[in-house]
Parts: sequence; structure tokens; C-alpha cells
Amino acid sequence: MRIVDLLKSNSIDLNFNPSSKRDAIDKLVDLMHKTGNIKDKQTYKKAILDREALSTTGIGEGIAIPHGKSNAVTKATLVAAVSKQGVDYEALDDMPSHLFFMIAVPEGKNDTHLQLLARLSTILMDEQFKNSLINSKSQKEFLDLIDTKEKEKFAEELKGDGETMNDKQKYKVLAVTACPTGIAHTYMAAEKLSTTAANKGISIKVETNGSEGAKNVLTAEEIKNADCIIVAADKKVEMARFEGKKVLQTKVANGINKADELISKAVSGDVPVYHHGGNGEAESSDEGGVAHSLYKQVMNGVSHMLPFVVGGGILIALAFLFDNYAINPKSFGSNTPFAAFLMNAGKSAFGFMLPVLAGYIAMSIGDRPALAVGFVGGLIARDGGSSFLGALFAGFVAGYIVVALKKICSKLPSSLEGIKPMLIYPVVGILAIVAVMVYAINPPVIAINAGINGFLTSMGAGSKILLGIVLAAMMAVDMGGPINKAAYVFGVAQLDAGNFGVMAAVMIGGMVPPLAIALATTFFRNKFNKKERDAGLTNYVMGLSFITEGAIPFAAQDPLRVLPSIIAGSAVAGALSMVFNCTLRAPHGGIFVVPVIGNPFGYLIALAVGSVVGALLLGILKKPVNE
Repeated sequence: MRIVDLLKSNSIDLNFNPSSKRDAIDKLVDLMHKTGNIKDKQTYKKAILDREALSTTGIGEGIAIPHGKSNAVTKATLVAAVSKQGVDYEALDDMPSHLFFMIAVPEGKNDTHLQLLARLSTILMDEQFKNSLINSKSQKEFLDLIDTKEKEKFAEELKGDGETMNDKQKYKVLAVTACPTGIAHTYMAAEKLSTTAANKGISIKVETNGSEGAKNVLTAEEIKNADCIIVAADKKVEMARFEGKKVLQTKVANGINKADELISKAVSGDVPVYHHGGNGEAESSDEGGVAHSLYKQVMNGVSHMLPFVVGGGILIALAFLFDNYAINPKSFGSNTPFAAFLMNAGKSAFGFMLPVLAGYIAMSIGDRPALAVGFVGGLIARDGGSSFLGALFAGFVAGYIVVALKKICSKLPSSLEGIKPMLIYPVVGILAIVAVMVYAINPPVIAINAGINGFLTSMGAGSKILLGIVLAAMMAVDMGGPINKAAYVFGVAQLDAGNFGVMAAVMIGGMVPPLAIALATTFFRNKFNKKERDAGLTNYVMGLSFITEGAIPFAAQDPLRVLPSIIAGSAVAGALSMVFNCTLRAPHGGIFVVPVIGNPFGYLIALAVGSVVGALLLGILKKPVNE
């Protein structure tokens, strides 16, 4: 797909004269709407503004390339504009922008905007060409300049019988991003890597392994032709396809914070060749060593477990909300037919939590043959009483049982290859995990669980407050990273054990950071630039929805001031949650599950106080900005 295929003469404004960035966006959206390829101008404009809230598309050197994907777009379209006097577009180099290209892509076209970004960035690296566009006397001259430059820059690609960029594109770098929950980090890393590569004139395609499954999946042909693959993931991704290619493995957070470094290293050629070990991991340990590998295996189980926990937990909580306690206090939650229906549905979903956790931990170690073995181990942990901790052990033991079986069976004749996954691994593996769970894991873990539950039950008010402070503060330390996930997993485990106050403190600790930042950007406007103030508004929604990751861009830019503020705010909220004896039976939901929280008014007070404390500290610590 060439630029001149999407850009028409009536879509070029050579007398662009906006007064501000917002005015520039308004005028470009109006120009886009006139092409007839936008069904709803306001919906498309929202997509543009949402993208700008992440980071400016003013890439510097006098160029801005705002872009957005939306279901309001009927056809991929490009408009262009030239401002002779320049516009303050909050560019990365703080210089005025003179040359504008706005991209509109339908929602389903996953990588068209990335291709256009890479293509535009590549040809605009030529200073003389860029200046010739700015000094164009007519729309026809503008188009002819781009047409000539494309033919010169992409001569090899344009050879053939009508082949387009989509048919012939060879990506220099490929990437895969994946975080445990697949909600925020996955897509933030993908966007950052894509934008950074485009700014460097490097073609890239990014596969996202999010909560809705893999999107923009890398093809075998693309992998074959790529120079390097970046895998920024905190959970297992399919690695066998990268056998023999140069692969750079790292944490998903580095895809956000170190995108420039990763892209530069990927194109340098100084990257080790990946050799698949047959179990979903590289033969050589990736970044973070054994500890990070263990973390990824646990998070693979947790990420698959969460839908069952969230869905089942909220349904169980709703059963209590719609029940009548006075009918029979001993069966509260199942007294009325509707409440009983909700309770049964919730328990059915919740019952899968431990088998799924163990099964997918095992699968991350021993690949697909370990899934059934891990499921059985998790089921025995659930029914045998070793609960969450037992399921964790079961997942690791099941995975390594299958790894051992694979090594033993590697000595068998090749004629028996077909019976390994269908007979030997499941039969011997399940028999082994049952024996290990019943005789080696369940007895001591049951004793450990009894000790933990007894300790939590016997805690005095002061100890509970301290626990609330620690867990809530952990949720704010790395906002979706290992420390945050450790606190969340502990909360889920205590939910399964019936200690509902712990989960309440955990969730409130995750809600405060975005809310504190949103309040600070609203009431201490002089401490934040315009881009940060605009992004701060989205943090109201993210905080109320229990999406802690909304605070990440602010913490990454100013960690020494932001982190202490939001950690303190979360700690205060967690302490107050315990003081007010708030309880939560659902492991997620944010403001939407407040009706099912024990002492909801106390919980809202704790949330408000913690958020205000965090905002006030931010307002005190941050210095005024000079815009």
C-alpha cells in the first residue's frame, strides 16, 4: 500500500494555519471527514486524542503524524497539511511542527497504520525532501514529490505486477508483547516499540498476546525474512517458531521504558541466535535468569486463572447482594432462588481456579503434554485441602514430571513416537502427580495453610492495619510488575481461604495510584504540562476500574517524586480499609463492585482519603513546569 494510494490532492492543505495543537487536530479531522471515509467525525477524533494521550505524535524535526484506528473509519485514508509558520504540537524536540500527516485506519486493519508510519518516517528522514514538501506550490507538486520519492526509496518493493506494500512488506524487526493480565502493559509496549521504530525509519510488526488472544500474529514468511525478533513478555509465548533466528528476550516493562535501546540493539546484529529447547523456553536463560523464568511460569498460570476467579468471584458476591440474610443466616447467599442460582454459577466458575492455575504453570514448563497432568494436580490440591499454595507446587511438579518423562522417552525407538503424547505422558504423568500430591505435598501444605489462616484470624487490629498497609503499598510499587502481582496473588489466595478483608486492601491499593495522579493533574495544573494534564483525565476511569497501569507513564517520567506519593496514598487507603473492616469477595471490578463490599461507605472514604493523600504529596513534591 503506497502513500499516494491513500493521499489525494483534495486531502492536502498547503495553507494550514492552526493556532494550537488542539486546533491543528480539529482542522485535520475536518479535512479527513471531507474525504467521505469517516462515518462519525467525533468518534474518529476521540481515537486521535486517545493516541495523543499516550505520547505526542509530534516526532520532531518539524514533523507530526497523528493517527488513529476506529470503527468510524470505512477505508484507510491519509491527509496532509503544511504550516509555513509552524505550530506548537508538543513535539519530542520541543520545536514547531510544519509538516502534518494524519492517518485513519479501520478498526480491523491491525498494522496498516504501523506500515504507513514506518513508510512516512523513512522518506521524511531526507531533510531536502521534507523541505521540498513544505515549499510545494500545489497539491499536484506535493503528490508528485511523494510518488517520486517512494519509487526511489522502495524500488525493489515496487517491482512486480501490481504488488502492494501489504503483499511485499518485509519487516526488518518483529516483536511480541505479553503481560500476565494482557490488559495494559501488552498494548503499551506494542505502541511504544512501534512508534520508536517508525521514528527511526525501521519497519516493524508487533504481535500482541493480550486478554483477547494473540492479535496481529507474525507469519512464517515474516519471521523468515526478519533480521531480529524482540520478545517483551512476562508470560509464556510461542517460541518454537523462532528457531534459528536472532531473538532478543526481555521483560514487557522494558518494551515501554527501553524501547529505543531494544530497537537499536535489534538492528545492530549483536543478538544471540535462539535455539528452542522443546519446552517453550530458550535453552539459555533469558533476562532475569531463573527468578524471572519462575515468575513467567507462575504468571502464565495466573493469567489463565483470572477470568475464572473474576467471573466466579463477582457472581458469588452478587449472590450475597441479592439474598435475604433474615431467612436463614447459616445459608446466607443461597436463601432465595435467584441468589442460589448466582451462587451455584459463581462456585462452578471459581472451582476451576486451582486446576487452571496448576495446569498452565505446568504447560509453561513441559509444554502441552503437561497440561492434563497439571490440571489433575490442581484438582487434588483443591479437593485435598492444600488450596492455592498446593496448586502452585502442583503446577511446578507436574511440569517437571513431564520434562523428565520426555528425557526418558527420548531413548525409545522412533516407531513409538506417536504413543508418547497420547499414552505415556498422560498415564504415567497423572499417576506420578497423584502420588506426589497425596503423599508429599498435601500433608505439609495443609499444615502451612492452617498456620497462615490461624495467624490471620488471630491478628489484632494493629496487625491487620499493618498487613493492609504493606499489601496496598505493594500494589503501587511497580503497578502491574512482580511486586504488584505478588500482592494480588496473595489477595486471591486469601479470598479462596475466606479472608475477605485482605482482598479489599489489595484492590484499594491498586485503585489509588491512577486516582491520585488524576486528582493531582486536576488541582495542581501548574505542576504538569498539557500532555500530562490531558492524560491525567483518563486516570479517573482507570483508577475507578482498578487498572493500576494508568500511573505508569507518570512514574516512568518522574519516579523519585511520583512513586513515594502514590505508595503513601495506597498505604493510607489500605490501612483505612482494614480499620473500617471492609471485605471484598470479588477479586476485581473496582467501583463497579462497591455494592457487594462489606462496609461500602467506609471503603469509599478510605479510597478518597488515600487518593487525596497521594495527590497532595504529588502537588508538594513536584516542581512547577515551564511550558
